[in-house]
Amino acid sequence: MKSLSHSRYGAGLVLGAFLLAGCSAGPDYVRPTVATAPAQYKAAQGWVMAQPSDALERGDWWTLFNDPVLNDLAQRVNISNQTLAAAEAAYRQARALTRENRSSLFPSVDLSGSGNKSHGGGNITDRSSYQVAIGASWEVDLWGRIRRSVESAAASAQASAADLAAARLSAQGELAANYLNLREKDTEIAIVRQTVEAYDRTLTIAQNRYKAGIAARTDVFQAQSQLASARSELAGLTRDRATYENAIAVLVGEPASSFSIAPAQWTSIVPQIPISVPSTILQRRPDIASAERTVAAANAQIGVEQAAFFPSLSLSGSVGQSASALGDLFSSSATLWSLGASVLETIFDAGARSARVAQARASFDQAVANYRQTVLSAFEDVENQLTATRVLEEQQALLQQASAAADQAEQSILNQYRAGQVNYTEVVTAQVTALNARRQLLQTEVARQTTAVALVQSLGGGWSATPENLAPDTITK
Repeated sequence: MKSLSHSRYGAGLVLGAFLLAGCSAGPDYVRPTVATAPAQYKAAQGWVMAQPSDALERGDWWTLFNDPVLNDLAQRVNISNQTLAAAEAAYRQARALTRENRSSLFPSVDLSGSGNKSHGGGNITDRSSYQVAIGASWEVDLWGRIRRSVESAAASAQASAADLAAARLSAQGELAANYLNLREKDTEIAIVRQTVEAYDRTLTIAQNRYKAGIAARTDVFQAQSQLASARSELAGLTRDRATYENAIAVLVGEPASSFSIAPAQWTSIVPQIPISVPSTILQRRPDIASAERTVAAANAQIGVEQAAFFPSLSLSGSVGQSASALGDLFSSSATLWSLGASVLETIFDAGARSARVAQARASFDQAVANYRQTVLSAFEDVENQLTATRVLEEQQALLQQASAAADQAEQSILNQYRAGQVNYTEVVTAQVTALNARRQLLQTEVARQTTAVALVQSLGGGWSATPENLAPDTITK
């Protein structure tokens, strides 16, 4: 009868604990409001909005440039980039922390055993005792402190997942930009080499005219100076190319000393990037998703700190066997058991709990402000890239005209110099103007490509803030 009373007592404790455990301290999370997203980007007039079948919806956005070498390098970044490896490790750490916090929702069970043998000397008989017991303890989550901790950890893990996506997008964008700039240097080197050859031929013309007595020696000096300067430019371009090549080596996780990319012809493909309405940027950019999940984690932390104002309840129980001989341990009828409950409430802490709640609220307000600033910066980034895209397209058309005109002027003045109609200074001016026009046109074309890369990054690449792309852990409230 006594045993039945104890059992009812224990069952009552457990049932009462479960009923109380439905409460959760702290505010439930609501996504912070941001400035109303405009209906469209002001710099996007004439652009086609994205559809589900558009190329940007694929994760491998760099394939829009149709360059097999770039495609291969991008895959290597995903596998071997050490910054991504660190971000992935941070994500795994955050997920493990979530699992650790969630384990506190369940009882912990332990198994213990002991054996003692004592000898008193003289005629005192040796005494032996053996015990084995299994016990459990459980902190009842009366006020939702543990659940809020799990909620905070899970939101932090989701933020870490978004950080990983942001790091991946950043590395892919940096790779694409470096690769396109490397190819621009390949083409610029080819242009300057052709110019060096042309300057060498012009030097020969100046030397022949000087030897014939129909030109001053200063023409030869000017031609020699111009040729040496062009060769110096060529050496500088080679150095710049090596810098981009070494940067790519780091991105793909290889030593710069053993990494190389063979020179190749540059292709001036500028993909048309489909853009979506501004409101979708809140889901497409991983940095925004990370900032929003950080707000959710900070909100849950308020509940964790507020729960400290309420008493905590812990339940414990154990059952075991005791015997004086090891062989009788599991056959003995001497069963030992216990049930217990403890309540702890802090009476006075000089305002420590209130201070921690204030810290949590301030951290939440900071996270909200950072989230809103991230959203505003994202809209600014997209507008800047759209504006740059439109302006660079207009500049390219004008520079094509300027380059074609400069080429014609260069050839015309060189012919006039051969005929003795102009002095050599005019030849130098025309050649420098033509070279600069060619290089400016090339640089603008590559700037259009790198701006397309930046626009892809501004729009979030091929990523979206779906549960599958964030932490896969399920949060149980």
